[in-house]
Amino acid sequence: MKKLNFILLLLIISDISFSQDIEYAKFIVSKLASPEFKGRGYTENGNYLAAEFISGEYKKLGLIPLKKTYYQKFNMSINTFPNEISLKINNEGLVPAVDFLIESSSPSIKGKYELVKCKRNEIDNEQKLINLIQRAGEKFILIDNTERSADKALNTKIEDFISYLKYNPQIPCKGVIIYSKDKLTWESSTFQNVRPIVNINKDLNLNEVNSIEIVVDSKFIKSYETQNIIGYKKGSLYPDSFIVVTAHYDHLGMLGKDVYFPGANDNASGMAMLLNLAKHYSTNTLKFSMLFISLSGEEAGLLGAKEFTDNPMVDLKRIKFLVNFDLAGTGEEGIRVVNGSIYKDKFDLLTQLNTENNFLPKVDIRGAACISDHCLFYQKGVPCFYIYTQGGIKAYHDIYDKAETLPLTEFEDYSNLMIKFFDSF
Repeated sequence: MKKLNFILLLLIISDISFSQDIEYAKFIVSKLASPEFKGRGYTENGNYLAAEFISGEYKKLGLIPLKKTYYQKFNMSINTFPNEISLKINNEGLVPAVDFLIESSSPSIKGKYELVKCKRNEIDNEQKLINLIQRAGEKFILIDNTERSADKALNTKIEDFISYLKYNPQIPCKGVIIYSKDKLTWESSTFQNVRPIVNINKDLNLNEVNSIEIVVDSKFIKSYETQNIIGYKKGSLYPDSFIVVTAHYDHLGMLGKDVYFPGANDNASGMAMLLNLAKHYSTNTLKFSMLFISLSGEEAGLLGAKEFTDNPMVDLKRIKFLVNFDLAGTGEEGIRVVNGSIYKDKFDLLTQLNTENNFLPKVDIRGAACISDHCLFYQKGVPCFYIYTQGGIKAYHDIYDKAETLPLTEFEDYSNLMIKFFDSF
């Protein structure tokens, strides 16, 4: 009876321990996606505030800095929107990030402008494009982008023409408006364009739209100092060889003073996985050292990963395997493993562990794809996976990617699967 009670006590302690872990993960997502960190971007110190919080967690978990600090600092260019963003059509104000978005490369502009309108299929050859540019002069061009041709080649040609209108510095138009029913998504930009670009998906009667009143206050920062955050747990047998866990902590920041992009799934969830694993390995030691790299600048072009791989703080040849976590917050349809077909033995091990323990609904395989931070490591010969969850909410690069609606459906099983995987090395 005493032995049975002891076993039950161990099970209860185990449950409590995991409960603390999932609550810790929820805490991390909620914290990083909160207004406190300004969307973890490059206005109002959001990126640096997030870095201070993460490095504080590293210290609490007992991770060791590779040098005197957890930070690997580097500089990047970034276009920001620290102040007013507004748009009126026929004197009706539109709501930023709900009705419209200013493209992230846009420069400052203020004024009321006439519009020249056309449908996308009306610029299907060079002469029509030239005619539109001549008609527009220094006005705004509004392109009705709601109907696409069934001809794929023609669509590609029209998209090239639209890009020409957006970015060519030689044409005189003041700006370009793209009107569509597409979901509004934002991004980061490391350059500033010659003209503002506005994406609108609010229902409008375009026949009645003749002018816009616009204010965009942008600030291009040529050299913004940011940082990767790096700490490790020493291995028991091979302390100079590493299993590496990466996730990016940056997101899109703010659009004006009032709109911020929470980035709960992208990528507070990946940071929750990284820190959850760091928490586990703070009291569980592997043969190899565990290196945890929280990367900045991913949204601006994998810049943190580029900094680390160009200026590695450990010998890249000493990395046994790397797993990059991005979009870790759902899982109703399992996970997908980028580079799974490249490192098939490791993929087979992952699927075997998943099947044996009945963790996730499925583990899908994918080939190489340069779509997250792992890519820069892979290009330098580091064996690696990038894993993301599937199913659930579709919020992405918008204001709806919030902690309160991120389910973390399979986070417990996903985390346990990765622990089994890392323990197998």
